Amino acid sequence: MSIAWHEIRDHLMLSSSTLNFQRHFEALRRTSEPLAHFADPAALLDTLRVGGRSPDQKNQLLVALVGAAQSGDASSDCALTLMLLALWPGLDAVRRRSIWRRIGTGDEVASEILARASEAIRGLDLQRVNWIAATILRNIERDLIRTRQREDRHQSQLTDADPDEIPSDGEAAANASSVLLRDDFVRIIGADADLVIRVAVDGFSQSEVATELGLSEAATRKRYQRATRRLRDVLQEFR
Repeated sequence: MSIAWHEIRDHLMLSSSTLNFQRHFEALRRTSEPLAHFADPAALLDTLRVGGRSPDQKNQLLVALVGAAQSGDASSDCALTLMLLALWPGLDAVRRRSIWRRIGTGDEVASEILARASEAIRGLDLQRVNWIAATILRNIERDLIRTRQREDRHQSQLTDADPDEIPSDGEAAANASSVLLRDDFVRIIGADADLVIRVAVDGFSQSEVATELGLSEAATRKRYQRATRRLRDVLQEFR
């Protein structure tokens, strides 16, 4: 029997409220200065999701959690659970986009994302990564897409170009249009192309995109407004 995506989150939240989890969290507080200021897991998660801290300060908290998750001691699973909960809005956005891309069924995508997220957190090289949340979420989504592409190529070879496996003209056109749209956006607004596409085209909220990119909501809102203003100016030139 499959477990719904929201039920997985509820299970993680419930486990983070147990007395045993609190004991492991106390151990994290004793060994990690950035985490020492939080009385309980809920206070830490509130700060990571909303709190008044800067993106850099939140990133330092994530660095501390990743380090603890990689330690292999008794509190490492506690740190991993906290990381998954902290990243949950971004993981949920990746899940929805993956289902929209038909990478797999809801259950398949959920299982893949959780497995890849845990693996990414345990194996992240903190010496080579600047923004923890953005890197983990981007790598998960990239790997999901690449895996599906490899599977599609393999299936195409096995079926020897079976007509049923060939995308319809409409699907091919949609894929080509998506690529061309991103290319055009990059030429016009540069680094904020993905931000605009995820909000204006894919339909995700600015807060969801902020979490994924490791930005504050205020910075995301300003960059989105600046980018869309640039788009409007370009469109005006062609009228």
